[in-house]
Amino acid sequence: MTGIRRQGQKTLMLFSGRAHPELAAEVAACLGIEPTPTSAYEFANGEIFVRFDESVRGSDAFVIQSHCAPINKWIMEQLIMVDALKRASAKRITVVVPFYGYARQDKKHRGREPISARLMADLFKAAGADRLMAVDLHTAQIQGFFDGPVDHLFALPILADYIESKLDTSRITVVAPDAGRVRVAERWTDRLNCPLAIIHKRRDPLVANEVKIHEVVGAVEGRICVIVDDMIDTAGTITKAADALMENGAADVVATATHAVLSGPAVDRLKNSPISEVVVTNTLPVPSERRIDKLTVLTIAPMLARAIQEVFEDGSVTSLFNGAS
Repeated sequence: MTGIRRQGQKTLMLFSGRAHPELAAEVAACLGIEPTPTSAYEFANGEIFVRFDESVRGSDAFVIQSHCAPINKWIMEQLIMVDALKRASAKRITVVVPFYGYARQDKKHRGREPISARLMADLFKAAGADRLMAVDLHTAQIQGFFDGPVDHLFALPILADYIESKLDTSRITVVAPDAGRVRVAERWTDRLNCPLAIIHKRRDPLVANEVKIHEVVGAVEGRICVIVDDMIDTAGTITKAADALMENGAADVVATATHAVLSGPAVDRLKNSPISEVVVTNTLPVPSERRIDKLTVLTIAPMLARAIQEVFEDGSVTSLFNGAS
């Protein structure tokens, strides 16, 4: 069965794009269903074609796609899937984006720049999405960009459970790698009941546009420092933070992040850094060649499945996180 039927013949249907089918299969297994069979391919000029192999009329449709490289291709595929569902008379369409593309472009830093995160939300709305579900958005304000309900899920419980099972929490100091991650780090300190440190980046006045000095604000000497971030892209920020912590006497450094983007030099930087373990989730696919020994990948599928179930049954997604927003 590809759908779950409830009162009044209400039907849940899960649709997977081609970016990260393994995650979609895990989510479907947690729900006790299978992803709806879908035909998808490119024409010779790169245009994407999508057709669903079963009727979707009247369904509560959930379209899951992780925005990984090549990111524009997979975003466009998900938009086309939403449009196809709308035209095929799906009753409600929820876009599930474990990793929301263009989230870092959430405001104008200078003139003549786009706010691409807002454009993304507008595109999904125009395609026919009724609801949006995402994991650890780069900034909370993105929730306001979509004209409809947004379910903002947090990977912190999954990551923190793992850290608690592996480390002596009495020795942990949670570290924000820059000022922008302090709020995230504070949630970790509340969860682990441990102190907070911050990496303060200062620019060398003699070198333009380059961060040269990383100051550690907080006591880290002899502590197990857990760096927390929403994503690891090129790993420059997190590895420089680790270097600064070790220079200030940290006993060990562990890095955690929800999204393992791992672009370009990331793997080599992590491999050669003093970080003893890097803990991430599978919101994005991590190919085998990037799964270094110190990388631990935790599954986000059960949480996504529970959130989908709550939405389908008109329950409370917030209840999954004890009221945190």
